Amino acid sequence: MPKEAQPRECSIADTLDLVGERWSLLVIRELSHGVRRFDGIVLNTGASRDILTARLRKLEAAGIIRRERYSDHPVRFEYHLTPAGVELCDVLITLMRWGDRHLHPDDPPVRWQHSCGEVLDAMVICRHCGGEARVGAHSPTGRGVKAGNTPHMETAE
Repeated sequence: MPKEAQPRECSIADTLDLVGERWSLLVIRELSHGVRRFDGIVLNTGASRDILTARLRKLEAAGIIRRERYSDHPVRFEYHLTPAGVELCDVLITLMRWGDRHLHPDDPPVRWQHSCGEVLDAMVICRHCGGEARVGAHSPTGRGVKAGNTPHMETAE
């Protein structure tokens, strides 16, 4: 990184440091699908065993997943999402929606049925007004906003 670079403080960057690579997010996907055991996670993600072991340890240390022993002889564990891990499922749903719209518009590989009975069509909204978050996002505040910038969120018309 150039000496003059001063990366913006940002929760996005901090989160990506923790879960911003393929295998971590795919572990969370598998756990959200109910796959709890190491071999199943390896099978469904394609991760090598050593990479998966490292990602599981990192996610556990961060409080995103927890291990539960299910066998003493041999010692074996299952993995479960913590409340923080469950919240990351919202991120995965949003990524899936983007991929369905832009990569697989004619035939999404997975569809989720919502409890309302319809196919889930997720949208990020403002908790206060109910409006679409990306349409109304403006005027950022906080230590990550740099002086001289007048940022706004780009939206497609």
